[in-house]
Amino acid sequence: MAYTTIDNPELYFQTVLYTGDSSDGNAITFDGDEDMQPDMIWVKSRGNAYHYVADSVRGVTKRIAPDRSDAETTTTDTLASFDSDGFTLDDDATNNWINYSGTSYVAWCWKETADAGFDIVGYTGNATDDVDISHSLSAVPHVIIVKNRDNVNNENWCVYHHKNTSAPETDFLKLNTTGATADEVEIWSDEVPTSSVFTIGRQDAINTSSGNHIAYLWSEKQGFSKFGSYTGNGDADGTFIYTGFRPAWVVVKRTDTTNNWLIWDTKREGYNVDNDALLANTEDVEETDDRVDILSNGFKMRGSQVANNASGGTYVYMAFAEAPFVNSNGVPCNAR
Repeated sequence: MAYTTIDNPELYFQTVLYTGDSSDGNAITFDGDEDMQPDMIWVKSRGNAYHYVADSVRGVTKRIAPDRSDAETTTTDTLASFDSDGFTLDDDATNNWINYSGTSYVAWCWKETADAGFDIVGYTGNATDDVDISHSLSAVPHVIIVKNRDNVNNENWCVYHHKNTSAPETDFLKLNTTGATADEVEIWSDEVPTSSVFTIGRQDAINTSSGNHIAYLWSEKQGFSKFGSYTGNGDADGTFIYTGFRPAWVVVKRTDTTNNWLIWDTKREGYNVDNDALLANTEDVEETDDRVDILSNGFKMRGSQVANNASGGTYVYMAFAEAPFVNSNGVPCNAR
């Protein structure tokens, strides 16, 4: 029996905590057992404002923020390089986004490879329907997140989640808002993604004429990533979500009504019951509510908060592994 396709999740996803020092050459090294050169980093200040997303396709000087509809910003003093086992920061003196002296940060980092089901695609729009955009996953993507980089009309981030829609593919979420699922044929153009392409419609958010766009695509890999859905039970003994691995990172979004995008990881507190959320769609500081337990084979909601466990509420999630529940040699992992 194949328990997992990836025994060492740290080769493809790592979280790192660090403190800014406002200096050039602030090298952030991952503290995991495996070296990993990231292709995408998402940095969030834990006690201040600011999100910062950069990737190897757009380059280290190009910043976009998941909580904002703004256009891409070009910076020269923030992120200096993606390194063989981490990344290096410049002084960040102009904006104080990711390296302000004394500020605590968390960075979530992915390596782009079909082996781990992650691809980054840049493309130019043409404002027509039924446009196929090629990708390199060699598998059907389960999550697609697109941002208009030029964004002259302040267009939102568009999120495709395979458990948030059904053929024809018209439903989408907005990463930078609390909005519930929206129904719009001109986003995914009524087309299901395939193992080679995803299809976009004419909306400016996803296909502005001559506009630059960036897409992040993920496909599930057994024992490493899971992109599913669940229904809340409104109880202190909350819903359990099986992933097949001990999660390192989880994001949850309620889809049937408005609410925040909640993000947890195992680095910031690192133990149950203390798992504080950050919000993808706001600049808010780290929460202190204990909403979730991270377990050896999934995660479990604690309490009846409407954002993650309302009775009858519908939710989608993304999760990446810290360790598979059982590795390829049949050895189980431990709970936290």
